Amino acid sequence: MTDQSPKPESMIAGPGVPIIRNVNWGGLWTLYVKEVRRFFKVQLQTVWAPAVTTLLFLVVFTVALGGGGRVVTLDGVAIPFANFIAPGLIVMGMLQNAFANSSFSLLVGKIQGTIVDYLMPPLSTGELLAALCGGAVTRAFCVGAAVWMAMALWPGVSVTPAHLWAILWFGFLGSLFLALMGVLTSIWAEKFDHAAAVTNFVVAPLALLSGTFYSVDRLSPMFQAISHANPFFYIISGFRYGFLGVADSPILVGSAVILGIDILLALLCYALLRAGWKIKS
Repeated sequence: MTDQSPKPESMIAGPGVPIIRNVNWGGLWTLYVKEVRRFFKVQLQTVWAPAVTTLLFLVVFTVALGGGGRVVTLDGVAIPFANFIAPGLIVMGMLQNAFANSSFSLLVGKIQGTIVDYLMPPLSTGELLAALCGGAVTRAFCVGAAVWMAMALWPGVSVTPAHLWAILWFGFLGSLFLALMGVLTSIWAEKFDHAAAVTNFVVAPLALLSGTFYSVDRLSPMFQAISHANPFFYIISGFRYGFLGVADSPILVGSAVILGIDILLALLCYALLRAGWKIKS
């Protein structure tokens, strides 16, 4: 027997009248889950392999440079070398994997001809950008948690949080920064070589020359100025503050710098996605 119960007025719409209003939470959540499941299907490669690689960095640097009770003086406080580099290695792994995740999404769609799967669903530009960045940030925190657990079990290294809010805040800001850079790269790139070039010639140098393995206070004034122009420096400094309670730079300044860059990158990505630059034929 046919159900003749009247439909709610909110479900009745004439031709051309949108049924989905404001935010399409269902579509946003679906795309976010798709992005998360995509990297979780190969989690041995996307989560655990980066964690092992980062842990190897810690082992090599502590064995080669951390022997003999070597310490790093940060803001007048002597810190064991292993404890100093551990937070930087954690957030460096998070940043690199956030970029890898978001730079792959649209690019593989462009190359395989499946970009329509992102453009046809009833999602606004903001919802599409939020889901792509959300998946990248989620992968970054998964990698960070895996690295932290491995380091917590490693003898001679202390990664006990001192300010959890700083760890979460700067981890989020940094991951979002690289996620937006990845989206921007995937919009511009036409093949995997282009994305690899950004990784090798932009992301990796900025990450390695950001004070991860040394204190910038020991550099010459010119190189200190160069380091302070590197946004990765503020991310790592703030994240390190969450574990050690001391930092290379003022926390509020670093937070404002990265937040401002995130806003600018988000607006740029939004404008390019809305215009369909290099995406819509």
